[in-house]
Amino acid sequence: MLKRPEILAPAGDMTMLQAVLDADCDAVYLGLDRFNMRRMATRNFSLETLPEASRRCRSRQVRCYLTLNSILFEHELAECREVLQAAKPYIDAVIVADWAAIEICRELAIPFHISTQMSCSNSGAARFLKAQGAQRIVLARECTLEEVAQIAQRAAIPVEVFVHGAVCVAVSGRCLLSHEAYGYSANRGECRQPCRREFTINEIREGADADAEFKVGAHTVLSARDLCSLPFVDRLMAAGVAAFKIEGRARNPEYGATVVAAYRRAVEAVLEGAFTETLVAELVESCATVYHRPFGTGLYHGRPGTGQFADTTENQATMRKLHTGIVLNYYSKAQAVQIQIQDQPVAIGDTIAIHGPKTGIVSLTIGELRRDDECCTRAEKGTWVTLPCRERVRAGDKVFIVGEV
Repeated sequence: MLKRPEILAPAGDMTMLQAVLDADCDAVYLGLDRFNMRRMATRNFSLETLPEASRRCRSRQVRCYLTLNSILFEHELAECREVLQAAKPYIDAVIVADWAAIEICRELAIPFHISTQMSCSNSGAARFLKAQGAQRIVLARECTLEEVAQIAQRAAIPVEVFVHGAVCVAVSGRCLLSHEAYGYSANRGECRQPCRREFTINEIREGADADAEFKVGAHTVLSARDLCSLPFVDRLMAAGVAAFKIEGRARNPEYGATVVAAYRRAVEAVLEGAFTETLVAELVESCATVYHRPFGTGLYHGRPGTGQFADTTENQATMRKLHTGIVLNYYSKAQAVQIQIQDQPVAIGDTIAIHGPKTGIVSLTIGELRRDDECCTRAEKGTWVTLPCRERVRAGDKVFIVGEV
């Protein structure tokens, strides 16, 4: 009998956290401002904001996992212990990639999951890690579907797999290219993603011939396609996977909410016997509206040489959003919001999205615009306007206009 896998969502900040909670995820993973593989992201949580994040999760019966998955150096062990000790009351488990972090979790009696950074790609390694106290294994992204099923069956420990989002060109994310090029280590959460950039190649010739320079097309050499597992969610569930992990803590809240909702629908459809090609096409199209590179299937269907790393561009989203302004006030009785237009003007018929740490994402289509007692059809930069909004939003929330690319 198929089991319902945990849908594990990324949370890069409070707004994204609220968005994925509203999209009905089962668990979230988030990082602090240190010791995590998205440390360079401007968004992250801190020991000061972690209690509020935990409170929101627990109010929804959603599990909260802390990513502490970078390599650790000798001088950082005491600080790592302090961080884990402080975080312990607010989390359900830690996702680790360093043996020292495992040791500290064991000593502090904190449940821990093994990060994909540890490259667990077989049942022998999974059983060994289970013997060390691991409660879950996030398998290496290099595993095929058949291998995932075999490990899940033979290792007798819950396994988690990535189902959607960015894929690293290196083995389980271990890469020295960023460190070599810019002095920022990918293994310390500082990757500057040189693999996503354009490259210029110089052909050096001896003798009288001049050097030749060739510019390689944007994002076509090393930049991997984004993973999309929607077409074979049923096979992953049949493999006995305990958790579906969505990559994307550095992406925007719409991405998190849209992708979580798509995988939730896919999982429920499999359980109800309603998983069809038509549904898959609809869900893939939905995920294509938010930021993504061209979709691929990673290495689930074989390695290597399946072409996942060719013909890529940076963003393939079919929808885009532009900053409009901020919320000045929300009038609960009138169910209306007052917006200050700072950038993009809005008009009747436009779709807007309102983002906020407590609000999450509220989307609506403008049917009416008012300024005092005057009705208007458009609001220009530098003006304010009110419009109907049933869902509560908050002063200071950001407002974006959303439309097709």
